[in-house]
Amino acid sequence: MNKKIGVLGCGWLGFPLAISLIKDGYAVNGSTTSKEKIPTLKKKGISPFLISLGEQTILGAIDDFLKGLDVLIINVPPKLRKSNTESYIGKIQVLHKALKQVKPPKILFISSTSVYGEINGIVTEETHSKPTTESGKQLLATENLFLNDSELQTTIIRFGGLIGQNRHPIEQLSGKKGLTNGNSYVNLIHLEDCITIIKTILENRCWGEIFNGVYPYHPFKKEYYKKQALLRNLTPPSYAETTLLGGKRISSEKIINKLNYQFKCSIES
Repeated sequence: MNKKIGVLGCGWLGFPLAISLIKDGYAVNGSTTSKEKIPTLKKKGISPFLISLGEQTILGAIDDFLKGLDVLIINVPPKLRKSNTESYIGKIQVLHKALKQVKPPKILFISSTSVYGEINGIVTEETHSKPTTESGKQLLATENLFLNDSELQTTIIRFGGLIGQNRHPIEQLSGKKGLTNGNSYVNLIHLEDCITIIKTILENRCWGEIFNGVYPYHPFKKEYYKKQALLRNLTPPSYAETTLLGGKRISSEKIINKLNYQFKCSIES
């Protein structure tokens, strides 16, 4: 069993993940960039570290954080906006160098289906990645940094859109008009499935793999988000008429078959 886990990034996904790992008997180091969050982590039994990745250096006790880890879960998404020119891959390269200073743990990198870009049809882990967004490009570069390092054992999880715990795309889409992608498929996954997939990979010691993590149900966006709006008493978004169908449908067949994984949480609730 992997006894000591590092969760780099105890945010929306990382914090409940760390709590769940502790309940399962793991020792967990957890990082945050917020000094105010340190007592909260400590209260939940997480060994807290104040760590901030930079393009030139890492602020905080990164060596102490990494020391003795069996697995490092990297859960730090790119914060790329038009006003933000920081290099995500630059920050991860600094982390990569820090890993060389310790006995390297196994790496579980939380990525995104955005690495596939705007392609049509069924998308598997074998589909060629052609990201179109800056965040997708930097995530793919980060994946390759770890996968191409023969000294590291790395598994990548490419999650779809994240929902659960007061987070759902309909909150931003409600009331919008003239949206153009109504006949595209949804590719979503619930927080609880994200956590359970990560723990399943740990339990099965499944390294050197890439997995898609998306709930295996893909209605059209215009139908799905109308239903979700009505469930929440929100104004449904409206979509422009179009004859274009499709977009990508992310397949999770690999994780279902290889790890015998059964999804827990419907995206319809």
